[in-house]
Amino acid sequence: MAGELILIVEDNEKNRKLVRDVLQFKGYRTLEAESGELGVALARDSRPALILMDIQLPGMSGIEALGHLRADPTTRDIPIVAVTASAMMQDRQRILAAGFDGYQSKPIDVKGFVQVVAEVLANGPRRPA
Repeated sequence: MAGELILIVEDNEKNRKLVRDVLQFKGYRTLEAESGELGVALARDSRPALILMDIQLPGMSGIEALGHLRADPTTRDIPIVAVTASAMMQDRQRILAAGFDGYQSKPIDVKGFVQVVAEVLANGPRRPA
């Protein structure tokens, strides 16, 4: 279902542009942050339907930002998908164990990426464990 607001938290401009262009082409609205700190603030203010979070960010990491978002009652139910170059199996397991709702490796496979976004959005708000 297109039209939902998706927050992209990514420090690399080219990666941000690719994700934004793919999502907007599919009809989603996007909001962008270049750091974990800004991502947390924008999530609190805009309440997106989904957050796509890089793990390796300057300052606050994506895992730290996830912790802040999960601790806040206004953002804890927003699904968050890790989008990361950390593609080893143990990295994936560690990231999902941290509480992310999905995982997408970089460089992204556009078809698979769009499918992950659609699936997470179809599941609706996160249900706390």
